[in-house]
Amino acid sequence: MTRATRQPWLWTNFLNIGLGIWLITAPFTFGYLDPASVGDGVLRITAERELPSVAVRGAAMARSDLVSGVLIVLLSAIAVIPRARLDFVGRWGTCFVGIWLGFAPLLFWSPSPAAFVSDTLIGVLVITFSILVPMMPGMAHHTIMQTPGPVVPSGWTYNPSSWLQRAPIITLGLVGWFISRYLAAYQLGYIDNVWDPLFGDSTMRILDSEVSRAWPVSDAGFGAFAYTFEVLMGFMGGTSRWRTMPWMVTFFGILVIPLGIVSIGLVILQPVAVGTWCTLCLVTALAMLVMIPLAVDEVVAMIQFLERMRRRGKSLWHTFWVGDTLEHAANEDRRTPPYGSGLAQLVPAMLWGVNVPRSLLASATVGAWLMAAPAVAGSGGAAANSDHLTGALVVTFAVIAMAEATRAVRYVNVPAGAWIVAAPWLLGGSTMGASINGLLVGVAVILLSLPKGAVRDRYAGWQRYIV
Repeated sequence: MTRATRQPWLWTNFLNIGLGIWLITAPFTFGYLDPASVGDGVLRITAERELPSVAVRGAAMARSDLVSGVLIVLLSAIAVIPRARLDFVGRWGTCFVGIWLGFAPLLFWSPSPAAFVSDTLIGVLVITFSILVPMMPGMAHHTIMQTPGPVVPSGWTYNPSSWLQRAPIITLGLVGWFISRYLAAYQLGYIDNVWDPLFGDSTMRILDSEVSRAWPVSDAGFGAFAYTFEVLMGFMGGTSRWRTMPWMVTFFGILVIPLGIVSIGLVILQPVAVGTWCTLCLVTALAMLVMIPLAVDEVVAMIQFLERMRRRGKSLWHTFWVGDTLEHAANEDRRTPPYGSGLAQLVPAMLWGVNVPRSLLASATVGAWLMAAPAVAGSGGAAANSDHLTGALVVTFAVIAMAEATRAVRYVNVPAGAWIVAAPWLLGGSTMGASINGLLVGVAVILLSLPKGAVRDRYAGWQRYIV
């Protein structure tokens, strides 16, 4: 079974061996060990953040690449041997080395941009060719032997794990990845300026702020590290992964939903902690925010599946890691358009499970206005900070509620609206105009949070939570 499964994909091991050799030669090819090759930005960052010397960090990067390259070569060679245990150890070991490569330039504050690019790119490639392209070791046997089952969850009207459903999430993850890498290049000292079309040098002020320096590594670089795994996990698994890979859907959901909310929260705090906004940070926050309603339905389907297996007496632990199957259910109202279909079919299929009621769109618009109101009115102090934070939260919860499965989240904006009304009076220092604005905006947010809006799809037992 192992030989039959692995033979068509043996080339991935040899490709990883080549990537390992690349890493072994990289320190000598790109001059990691030459302190004179670094730019003035790296020297500035070294002094400002009180980092170890350029020579020490360059040597650490060189050792990391040498050891990582040797491990990739050895582990990939082990994975060629047609034994299930060796295949498991070799390919998963290569994967974890790839994860280390993505983090090493951040941990060592790599003084060489070539080392940063080489490690992050090689890390992505060895993960891709060790577990993504040839299927995960330990999972292939189950996939082959598994009794065919439904693609659409029972009681649902569409498949939340289809490639079309994942496509916009992967695309938004790539947007965040490229922007985060660009911002990280400034924090690591590779470039001297960051482009910001709206707020001038505000982006650099935020990246150099005390909040940013509180992180032991580049916070923008760490964001890129997280986006890497969001994108890779978006590609992992087939169109039935809500039941065949519950663990993958869980980790993907954790990256997108709770960690996404934390990332959005950090961006929301920028005007309070630093006193300004960052255009590119707002773009990444918006991308992360839109990903949440797009991803939540797959997590709901996975949870329903695990609960169904538990009621049948199946081991929850085993099902979580290995998956299972169900009887076929002819309940699919909407079939995912096949490859080659027109855009008129493909685009709507990407957004099944999400719609934008006018009430939620208006609520998000009002929240965006509240975020901008202090700058327009020229106000400041605690009341202005409250507007910044509460307005951003209103936008966040309104967008999350655009997913039909999380439509009830809109009710969180009811107490937020009440606070908007009361804040100018409780915090003090507000003008009459700001108080009137708070009254109008707060009442509007409350009223706009009450209608449920259209719900076009069905979600089996989860339907009772869509209120």
